[in-house]
Amino acid sequence: MTRFDEPLKLAVGDKTAAPLESALGISTVGELLRHYPRRYAERGELTPIASLEHDDHVTVVGRVSAVQRRPMKNRQGTWLDVEVTDGKDRLRLAFFGKGAYVAEQRLLPGTEATFSGKVNVFSTPSGVKRRSLTHPDYVTEDEETAEEFSTAPVPIYPSAQNLATWKIQRAVRTVLDVLELDDPLPVELRRRLGLPGLTDALKAIHRPRDHGDIARARKRLKFDEAFLLQAVLAQRRIAAAQWPATARPGRAGGMLADFDARLPFRLTDGQREVGEEISADLASEHPMHRLLQGEVGAGKTVVALRAMLQVVDSGGQAALLAPTEVLAQQHHRSIVAMLGDLAGGGMFGGTGVALLTGSMGAAARRSNLLDAASGAAGIVVGTHALLQDKVQFADLGLVVVDEQHRFGVEQRDALREKSQGGRPHVLVMTATPIPRTVAMTVFGDLEVSTLSQLPSGRAPITTHVVPAAEKPHYLERTWERIREEVGLGRQAYIVCPRIGDQEGDEGDLVKEDAKEEPERRPPLAVVEVAGLLADGPLHGLRVAVLHGKLPPEEKDAIMRSFARGETDVLVATTVIEVGVDVPNASVMVIMDADRFGVSQLHQLRGRVGRGGLPGLCLLVSESVPDTPARLRLDAVAHTLDGFELSRVDLEQRREGDVLGAAQSGRKSSLRMLQLLRDEDVIEAAREEALILLTGDPLLESHPQLKAELDTLVTDERSEYLEKT
Repeated sequence: MTRFDEPLKLAVGDKTAAPLESALGISTVGELLRHYPRRYAERGELTPIASLEHDDHVTVVGRVSAVQRRPMKNRQGTWLDVEVTDGKDRLRLAFFGKGAYVAEQRLLPGTEATFSGKVNVFSTPSGVKRRSLTHPDYVTEDEETAEEFSTAPVPIYPSAQNLATWKIQRAVRTVLDVLELDDPLPVELRRRLGLPGLTDALKAIHRPRDHGDIARARKRLKFDEAFLLQAVLAQRRIAAAQWPATARPGRAGGMLADFDARLPFRLTDGQREVGEEISADLASEHPMHRLLQGEVGAGKTVVALRAMLQVVDSGGQAALLAPTEVLAQQHHRSIVAMLGDLAGGGMFGGTGVALLTGSMGAAARRSNLLDAASGAAGIVVGTHALLQDKVQFADLGLVVVDEQHRFGVEQRDALREKSQGGRPHVLVMTATPIPRTVAMTVFGDLEVSTLSQLPSGRAPITTHVVPAAEKPHYLERTWERIREEVGLGRQAYIVCPRIGDQEGDEGDLVKEDAKEEPERRPPLAVVEVAGLLADGPLHGLRVAVLHGKLPPEEKDAIMRSFARGETDVLVATTVIEVGVDVPNASVMVIMDADRFGVSQLHQLRGRVGRGGLPGLCLLVSESVPDTPARLRLDAVAHTLDGFELSRVDLEQRREGDVLGAAQSGRKSSLRMLQLLRDEDVIEAAREEALILLTGDPLLESHPQLKAELDTLVTDERSEYLEKT
């Protein structure tokens, strides 16, 4: 019986296995069988030759229309010119040397064959476009079996140079001829959902008789991917329900009640509802693990602060982990401001609020470390500095992680391990779910709370793309708009991707395909842009520069000056991406906007429109219309819905490995399943997995399924899941 983990060379031989491993990284039977066809060609329905693009590596089904020997121009000998047609257009094939002799014997006029190679497009003196393949791989009709060359769809595999699709097909056929697998899905589940067996599904996806076979196989294989992941997550959730945590129910008449009584505004219905969900979780003797997601400005910080106060009222401490010093300082200031005299502790019956960052002074750091360790500080706000071994807590009950995608799992776990009374409760927050978060949310790995309602006082933000290369006068108008806003007593941000000429200061920028923009200039720098604007179109305005490599005291002073209205224009990197709150700022210009991801653009523009003033965001870009970069910008300009934009992000960047540490864009554990298109499959899989695992959490009655999960969850992934 064939096993998925069997080395491929044992199943198909070294000669066949070697190119598959070197070109595609396929080394086992399972990896080969999970290398599904990307499409299916139809006999009698020839590939449109006119659609072939220069330098594409293609697989073409065509019919030989002419064969001719031609003399070489620059040396002795001849080459073979083969013409292939799809009934409308023609493709030329060139063969030399021994390959020409073999092709002349096999590619006779009228022969139908499948060709694979790299396309060359050139123009004749008369301007006619010609397409050609030089020394393509090929397989003719009479070299296939009658069954597979009849009316059955022909699988076309994702391939690589020097590895034609039919070479993959032949290796798959060798394995399928002896394939018989244990099916991990219980028989009763397959019958209830009308799913074929695993062996039948794999044979149907690779050697279909018709499109009905393909549809049935896809249904089973999609469900497999969803169900196995759901089973892993269901096991986690069942196990997590047994982990101990100290209940933090709060107390009547405590700080939370005082805080609510002093709020100068009414909580939205969404904030109240989410607050009740979190409050109930905190009162449990098992750790909360909840994602709080909401639009920029939806009031997540207030919700998180109310949760922290409930923990403080229960005698515990809360830690808020922020990705940057600017954001940590902003959180510290806003929490202290919102608490008022409750932040003083002592005679006011409140609690201390400490700040810990990596570059703060030694005396202040020692004092705040002592407050955290003694419990005098009920709330500790900080950056990665909170993760250091010397940082101790008296009784850490709640960990709040802001912009959770900016931290690795190991970093979050390091803070969680500082709890003395079992696992602390964990609340992670994000304003725009990135692909990884969307994936985990869809798969139900987190309890999710959503704030969809914006508090009163938030003004709408208008977003436009400024096509600087196509219409330079639009860029001139951009600077005029800033002067107009400043003339009305308002302020502006200008964001650049880079600090200056230093290497490695670009941040997390989007890397575009070189084919899209082959001679792309370096991204614009803050220092350079600020100088040009101050001496040029923004001359006379008060312009300041802010970036992450400035000393902390200088960064803080620059932000405070901007917040007080002493600076008209702040030219900055993405250090202002999250948490910065200046209500008087009404316009943001993002230079080289195509260098940023969708989530980052949405976060950045959330810095304007925060004080009741209409916000304006201008995305300056030299990207070409209809390219992926420009389509990203158009999507951001089209909607203010961060959740819709997260779907755009997911479509462009893929899911990443939803069970491992790899981020989006790397190799995905999903082969057939697509999160955005198959949510119904995922939902059905979630229900079935919960039913099965609730009755048999260790899968003692389903050894095949348990073995499959053990294979799926490697040691690395298991450790990752344990920490998330």
